[in-house]
Amino acid sequence: MEQEFDVVLWGATGFTGKLVAEFLYQKYGAGERLRWAIGGRNEARLIAVRQQFAGDDADKIPIVIADSNNGAALDELVARTRVVCTTVGPYALYGSEMVRACAQAGTHYCDLTGEVPWMYRMITEHQATAEASGARIVHTCGFDSIPFDMGVYFLQREMKAKHGEFASTVSCRVVNFSGGVSGGTVESMMHMMEQVRADPTIMETLSDPYALNPQNMPRGDDTNDQTGAVYDTDFHQWTAPFVMAGVNTRVVRRSHALQGYCYGKEFRYSESTLAGDGPMGYTRASMIAGGSILMVLAGAFGPTRSLLRKIAPAPGEGPSSETIRNGSFNIEFLGKCANDPRQQIKVSVTGDRDPGYGATSKMLAETAVCLAKDELSSAGGVLTPASAMGDFLISRLCDNAGMTFSVVDSQSSQEK
Repeated sequence: MEQEFDVVLWGATGFTGKLVAEFLYQKYGAGERLRWAIGGRNEARLIAVRQQFAGDDADKIPIVIADSNNGAALDELVARTRVVCTTVGPYALYGSEMVRACAQAGTHYCDLTGEVPWMYRMITEHQATAEASGARIVHTCGFDSIPFDMGVYFLQREMKAKHGEFASTVSCRVVNFSGGVSGGTVESMMHMMEQVRADPTIMETLSDPYALNPQNMPRGDDTNDQTGAVYDTDFHQWTAPFVMAGVNTRVVRRSHALQGYCYGKEFRYSESTLAGDGPMGYTRASMIAGGSILMVLAGAFGPTRSLLRKIAPAPGEGPSSETIRNGSFNIEFLGKCANDPRQQIKVSVTGDRDPGYGATSKMLAETAVCLAKDELSSAGGVLTPASAMGDFLISRLCDNAGMTFSVVDSQSSQEK
């Protein structure tokens, strides 16, 4: 049966949801190239938002109404569309019924979550159902974790073409990123800490480097993510922990598993932030590491968690248009072969907007369109961006979302 819509954008009245809606309208119009609708539970707010971004075309963009906790209403909604694209978080509070509905109906799904315990639960509860229905359930389709998951995919594609084999180790280093703080991300982190307090076993999931890998399948040799200042002899700089490594590394490892462990049993992946060389680099790396530890400790206790909520932007709030427009990110990946570490390749992934909002909204939108329109070969299941969409998504991100994927350096032992 032909669905009424290609994409339903769920949560269009939130801060990020509005940005996704604006991008879809600017890039794909009001139904001409993409049959899309906006959805939520408050019709009046949806009408107002639609008027803001579409103006005279507002009436051409349909509105669908449902409640995130009303399973029957969500079942009706997902039956009308090929893809649900949702920005409604924290997903552990508001996303579970939507995932269930999509998995059962065979409707593709994408979101922005970085909530590892919730993703683990969705995999456990809905992997088999999504496999049977053909639904592609794809989490982490924003700054966490598309640049990282797709960056590794791109590096391995280029490594194979250049050297005839995949890299057994990939080091990801964040060169720089600038932009505003995401209120939704902060709230999701605070909610996870509250979950840990209520159920200490959740910490086991958070600390497991292979938490998102398929159950009862091979694991690798990766250990916990970096916590202190470490000197990187390949990049010739001090490095510090990267705030999203706890999400991204697990997504990359799941991608590897879902692609049949094609990078080899020895594959290892790490992430950190470049902090500079010399004493100043060490000082900066140490300060970042210390700040990361303090943030975790502050989130672990009720009084300091409440204080963080007061200081941070509230869910639905975000930076100014100027901050979003002037933000950017640059990430580099270095891959080495197991047989000869001198055979290596370095690639760069960049974005032209604030990572948490401007770039993220474009990544999510193009993910939804990719799931709806491209001839993907991946099977159903709880997937990752790389395992679900591969080259198709890279093309869309480069053509439409202001991102670049490029080879910085490639060399072999023969060239040295």
